[in-house]
Amino acid sequence: MNLAAASTTSTGEAVQFWVLAVVAVIGALATVLMKRAVHSALSLAGTMIVLAVFYLANGAYFLGIVQIVVYTGAIMMLFLFVVMLVGVTAADSLRETIRGQRWLAAACGLGFGILLVAGVANASLRHFDGLGRANAGGNVEGLAALVFTRYVYAFEITGALLITAAVGAMVLTHRERTARAATQRELSQERTRKGAYVAPLPAPGTYARHNANDIPALLPDGTPSDLSVSKVLRDRGQVRDVSREALADLAALEQRSAEWLERGRDEEPKGVAQ
Repeated sequence: MNLAAASTTSTGEAVQFWVLAVVAVIGALATVLMKRAVHSALSLAGTMIVLAVFYLANGAYFLGIVQIVVYTGAIMMLFLFVVMLVGVTAADSLRETIRGQRWLAAACGLGFGILLVAGVANASLRHFDGLGRANAGGNVEGLAALVFTRYVYAFEITGALLITAAVGAMVLTHRERTARAATQRELSQERTRKGAYVAPLPAPGTYARHNANDIPALLPDGTPSDLSVSKVLRDRGQVRDVSREALADLAALEQRSAEWLERGRDEEPKGVAQ
């Protein structure tokens, strides 16, 4: 197979590239332009999945699987869950905490763009060997040969930067404990001294037909117990008061019970006579 035949792109590959390229670019733009951090993370995850498809289509099976499993499935999903739990909103402050960081970010982005354009131009103008020669011994073997020979220094420097970033994050988030952590016994004694409610909280719901979290349990006198409903629901005013209904049902049940007792007393002599 000559170079011209190896460089020919089929119609299916061309259609796949142009369709997925548009999706990748839209996802990348949405990552930057979306106002909500959750939407930006989802857009970035979609772009990473499209890049994984590109890797697989070009024969880089190892990179495609790593892109999906490690970056998209692990790192991006972890980042997405953290953003959803922390609750980052557009109301957060956008003021710069470090002077000149925007200009520095713009300079780094410009430098990265120049490197990207130079790399694409170099790959399109120079002679290339093709995937057949690069993956002659297998995709994993070919990748290992490049990582541990030609690009070993770049690989080691990248690893050192990642380790430094991880250690720096742990150092910045670490807080020294100034006092000894209280034990479970000490916490229980403290709650007892304060007069707090130390017994298990009553379960929500009233009887069996009202098993809902927004319905408080009823005390023996028929009044609802606020401890059985979440504080969030109480603050929102989403607690349903069924005490009147429960008392009415209880009164109706007592009336039916009295009627059954009276009916049984009236029918008892007839049964004895028979």
